[in-house]
Amino acid sequence: MSGHTHLFRSHLVKHIWTDKTPGPTENKRGAERRAMTLPARLTWKDQRGTTRFASVVTRDVSDCGVYVECHSIVSLPLYRLVQFQLESPARESDGLPATLKNGRVLSAVYRVSPPTPSGARQGLALRLMVDPRRMASEPRQIRATA
Repeated sequence: MSGHTHLFRSHLVKHIWTDKTPGPTENKRGAERRAMTLPARLTWKDQRGTTRFASVVTRDVSDCGVYVECHSIVSLPLYRLVQFQLESPARESDGLPATLKNGRVLSAVYRVSPPTPSGARQGLALRLMVDPRRMASEPRQIRATA
């Protein structure tokens, strides 16, 4: 029998699957990303327990994540917990998620993009470790589509 055809009570039955995965133009993200270039810093403890710091610049932010570029190369492995904090004046920016306005946010590194020979800086994608109940209780601006 082929992978899609089975014998069932002496009848051939063909399975039909429908692919429910989003197409290449659909947004697969749980939260809308906003392009924002803001100064920030990361703080973490290395494997020896020494506190480390890095100056970064945000490239985009959402309610549950942020992508940053580092001013200098940092050695941060995947899933390392870091404290993410926008610099004081940047916390007043319009369109900034409420979770980022309050100071430090515990975050996990979930993607590391190395610098490129063409000059692109090292990038880090951070997942903000925010209580989903807290995010759900924050007021959200909803756009009319009609």
